[in-house]
Amino acid sequence: MKPPRRPNPRQSAPDGPGVPTRRAALKLLDAVLRRGLALEQALDSAAQGLAPNDRGLAHAIAAEVLRRLPDLDALIDSATKQTLPEDAKARFALRIALVQALALGTPGHAAISTVLPLVDGGPRKLVHGVFGTLVRQGVTLPEPPALPDAVALRWHAAWGDQMIEDAERAIAVPPPLDLTLRDPAVVPDLPGTSLIAGQLRLDEKGPVAMLPGYAEGDWWVQDLAASMPARLLGKGAGTVLDLCAAPGGKTLQLAAAGWQVTSVDVSESRLARLHENLERTGLEAQVVEADLLKWVPSGTVDAILLDAPCSATGIFRRHPDVLHRVRPSLIREMAELQGKLLARAADWVRPGGTLVYATCSLEPSEGEEQLESFLLRDPRYKIAPIASEELPQGVHAKEDGTLRLLPGMLADAGGLDGFFIARLVRMA
Repeated sequence: MKPPRRPNPRQSAPDGPGVPTRRAALKLLDAVLRRGLALEQALDSAAQGLAPNDRGLAHAIAAEVLRRLPDLDALIDSATKQTLPEDAKARFALRIALVQALALGTPGHAAISTVLPLVDGGPRKLVHGVFGTLVRQGVTLPEPPALPDAVALRWHAAWGDQMIEDAERAIAVPPPLDLTLRDPAVVPDLPGTSLIAGQLRLDEKGPVAMLPGYAEGDWWVQDLAASMPARLLGKGAGTVLDLCAAPGGKTLQLAAAGWQVTSVDVSESRLARLHENLERTGLEAQVVEADLLKWVPSGTVDAILLDAPCSATGIFRRHPDVLHRVRPSLIREMAELQGKLLARAADWVRPGGTLVYATCSLEPSEGEEQLESFLLRDPRYKIAPIASEELPQGVHAKEDGTLRLLPGMLADAGGLDGFFIARLVRMA
């Protein structure tokens, strides 16, 4: 009979309660900050095997760290004799512990005990000591949070002091839940405010699928700013291409407005959500999975909506990872792609037809500068100015008739994501 195997002292003990969730949060932060992945893109892998509630908590912890990263790091650096490397596991563990204790309401003992196993074989004493020192000092996180220096410098050069203050206030507040109504005359029995016809901003959040009208397809979730490009095409007047269509909110808007819609996107997984929403709402559209740099329609159409791929810095309230993973090189890459897509789409609009170009970006190179370059290259197009009556009260188009949505707009009503939108007409 063999003697029982002795435990290996070098082997890590199984994770205790709460630790797998914090380990998933660490993996999420590593994916964003070291590998440059989007938070949502990394979630399935990082949270594999977790229950839905724990998966949600891991996401919430990582997202809150990303919202407050400069301030968290400043606290950590104030309590260490030698600066910890940016990618040090001890720094990641301290970020997770501190954000729980200082921002998420987790008791201090639980916040530290659930992260110490993350640095097994590493500087556990350092992590415990730094956390304890800061807690005993009664430190707090500043309100509003600070933007990363590189982002603040870039946005300040483009938009000035007030925009930076507005952006810092915007990231401190959870974004609202906006619904776009299939029929503006059918308003769901939910407490909220309508900022424009056919839209409802809810007073409180809850499980979306449990809200009245969801199962019946009476509405879909869509930020008010994201709904503006499709609104500018008005009631259906023929054929329209929704390019880069997934996950589908714009397609649903266009179909509900009476357009004959063809929706094109390269992502099979994101198009699956579009199919689900079309089935739920009972709306119709032809859905095409294709690369727009290779795909060509069978003929010209009456209108095109190009909500182009971009850096997505305008949705930093919902996706704070963009503040840390988006670099100037990615912005340049996206701007180049937008130029190519605009040039191709311009040939697909019939004379007299409309082309709406939009990006959820706060970078001028993905908005104003992109449009200026396009109009210089293609004299067939001119701006069709956006009128005040097409916009929510308090939002106004620029002097040239285009629309730039910035942090701070409608702040008292919950704010807006950042967007650039231009409506163009192809001249006969």
